Amino acid sequence: MDWYEANARDLPWRSSDRTPWGVLVSEVMLQQTPVARVMPVWRTWLDRWPVPAALAAEPPAEAIRAWGRLGYPRRALRLHGASIAILERHGGSVPARYEDLLALPGVGEYTAAAVASFAFGQRHVVLDTNVRRVLARAVSGRPVAAASPTAVERSLARSVLPLDGAPRWSVAVMELGALVCTAQSPRCGACPIVARCAWRLAGAPDYDGPRRRSQRWTGTDRQARGRLMAALRGASVPIDKAELDLAWPDDPVQRERALDSLVADGLVEPVTGTSYRLPESADYEKI
Repeated sequence: MDWYEANARDLPWRSSDRTPWGVLVSEVMLQQTPVARVMPVWRTWLDRWPVPAALAAEPPAEAIRAWGRLGYPRRALRLHGASIAILERHGGSVPARYEDLLALPGVGEYTAAAVASFAFGQRHVVLDTNVRRVLARAVSGRPVAAASPTAVERSLARSVLPLDGAPRWSVAVMELGALVCTAQSPRCGACPIVARCAWRLAGAPDYDGPRRRSQRWTGTDRQARGRLMAALRGASVPIDKAELDLAWPDDPVQRERALDSLVADGLVEPVTGTSYRLPESADYEKI
């Protein structure tokens, strides 16, 4: 925590005037998206919708437009659904109880724990990718964490979580993983706990498990979905199907598959048999 005090990045969702809503928005945006890309979108989002009720008053299409190119736009729908639930169930205030947070649309164990910890100062295990990497190396002596959190990993995380100052400790470990104990080329010489790191004491062994495939982007359904979404975000009126086809013209079969999946995910709404738009409503039980 001394290291964190001297090295922490100045991030708005950590400031003294942060709000629980701002913390919730940041945690959803930061899932699978780097801080540098999130920062301007987060600021614009909070300027436009400083409280959940403001977002709840808008159609989900506006949340998707404001999401821009952050990727995984279902997260925008989840935030919109959460804003409605917060308004209807909690009078417009983000709930403090972990169980109430977990019951919000699209909020999982990690996000609920992070908001309860960082917005309300509670003691919860917060296991993001960076924390998991630090614990795997420093405590377990392994170069990487498991593909997904295990019961053993959660038990280990609880065992090292301090009784006092748990939220600050969690964000400090998170920052250590983001800035020093990185996935590639960790800066061990700058690490405040290098002398006690089990991985370093074991000689920093390389990962010898199954090869983890990197996800390609070019030519994938994800790229096709992104092109279709970009066309729809830029339109204020429904787009004719023939015009939408131009967003991904070379592979009609893949385009139709991508469009069908966007409709199934609630991100695109058919208006007629020949036109589409971003959704004016959403079924949050399916998101």
